[in-house]
Parts: sequence; structure tokens; C-alpha cells
Amino acid sequence: MSLVNSVEVVESFWRDVWNAGNPDAADRYVVEDFVITNAGERIEGRENFKAWIRAFLEKIDDFRLEVIETFQNHDGSRVASRWRVHGRNKGIFGTEPDGRPISFSGTAVWEVREDGKLLHNHVERASWELFQRLTRQSA
Repeated sequence: MSLVNSVEVVESFWRDVWNAGNPDAADRYVVEDFVITNAGERIEGRENFKAWIRAFLEKIDDFRLEVIETFQNHDGSRVASRWRVHGRNKGIFGTEPDGRPISFSGTAVWEVREDGKLLHNHVERASWELFQRLTRQSA
């Protein structure tokens, strides 16, 4: 049995789903009962995950996810990825959709099945820092 290159799976997911702005492409990558845990909140099920992606993408114009680094454990069952999102503010976190450039970093730890399907994603991102920058009053 050959091992799946889980790094390639995750980086393809970033490219085909997020950077292509195509939440439906997640069907090729994630299992039906996929779970994302984002800042302690669980979103369960592939359809709910795709809705979450759509809602997120609607708040950022010119969305681009830059992969900083991705690596996997010895058997490919876990993948860690550091990334940075770039774009323009279209009302993220309830802020005024002012079109200002935005950028924030994050990490994701993925659980990957033997066949390369994604089971679970644990995400943390620098949301508070971005919110503070967007709502800071100019001096």
C-alpha cells in the first residue's frame, strides 16, 4: 500500500476550494461527516462546512490564501499548515465594508484518512488582531 501525500492533499484543498473561491470543490476532499473546529466552535457536516466557507468568502474581496508551510506526521494521518490570508475588507467580523487591504495569519491541523480524504480540521487564526486593526480609530 502506498502512502498518500497528505501535504499535497491539503495544499490542493487550499488551492481548489479557497483560492479558487469554490466551496463546492470541497466535495472532492472532505468526507460527508467532516468537522471543522474553529476557535472552539464545531461545524459538522460537509454541507455546513461549505456554507461556512461561502459566508467567509463573502466578507473578503480579492481573497488569496498564501501557504507558508505545510508538513505531515510520519504516516500522513495529521497535517499542520501555517497560512496567511490577503484580501480587501468586505465587512469581515461585522466591520464596515471599506475595501481596505487586510491580512491575517492562521494555522490548521488536519486529520487525514488513509485514502487522503479530510476528516477534521482544527483552525486558529489571528482574528482578534485583525478586528483591532480594522476598528482602530485614526489619530
